[in-house]
Amino acid sequence: MANRNNKTLRLIFPQWQGGNNPPYYFGAKLLSWLAPQSAGPVEEVPVTPPTKIPLREEGGIMGRSALTEQLTIARQLIEQHSPDSVVVLGGDCLVSLAPFSWLNEKYADKLGILWIDSHPDVQTPVQYKNAHSHVLGALMGNGDTDFTSTVKLPISPQNIMIAGMHTPLEYEEKFISDHGIHTCSPEEVRTGAESVMEWIKTQCIEYLAIHIDLDVLDPHNFRSVLFAQPGRGENDFGGIAEGKLTISDIVNLINRATSDTKTVGLTISEHLPWDAINLKAMLAQLPLLGK
Repeated sequence: MANRNNKTLRLIFPQWQGGNNPPYYFGAKLLSWLAPQSAGPVEEVPVTPPTKIPLREEGGIMGRSALTEQLTIARQLIEQHSPDSVVVLGGDCLVSLAPFSWLNEKYADKLGILWIDSHPDVQTPVQYKNAHSHVLGALMGNGDTDFTSTVKLPISPQNIMIAGMHTPLEYEEKFISDHGIHTCSPEEVRTGAESVMEWIKTQCIEYLAIHIDLDVLDPHNFRSVLFAQPGRGENDFGGIAEGKLTISDIVNLINRATSDTKTVGLTISEHLPWDAINLKAMLAQLPLLGK
């Protein structure tokens, strides 16, 4: 396809292996159906659907070979279209690695990453075996070489803003402090996100790549996230931070942040539509519908 000015590539990326959570596959497929129709090219990264066979640990990372293959294909698709901007409908958080790396090469120090998430995703295999929690660190050049080697130009920590995060783990808190990464708490987001606007001004950010992990949303108000899993126990997720924002909070934050910048990247990740997943399973068991 010939290049066009201001071309936006939409990448459907139903990756589930990064979070070792099969429902992410269906969540991404449904997300792509829900999204407004694209005016530009659309590509889908081929991802093997989940089966009953458990994912294997490979060299300290769950599903390493599948993830690296998908990362390579995603990069090839982006290079094929050479877009000005990229929308990613995922899948777990690792889906942002290839497109945001590409955008940083294209826009360099004028690009800022606005990471809207309850978690910073700066861990390594030493802390956690699921690579979706490594992605932002990998974009900075930190972590497993299978992923960092694909980042041709690591993003400067000062060009990163994590919004909606709270109560990080000890390793995460130290990493953020040591690297001088900017953060904006849920409370700050709700009251105007002035720290985000100051970051844009101070760092002279002209372009934004925005990553939205839907688990930044309060699971009591938005039910299609990990922490709203039906039947979950109070301690099932080990005290990991759960979302505190609303959809309006996110929209208001993005509207403010993009008032003085141009959006060139947008990822929506970690969609877990539990009711639709359970209904789909039920339909498969009914007469005249199921096998």
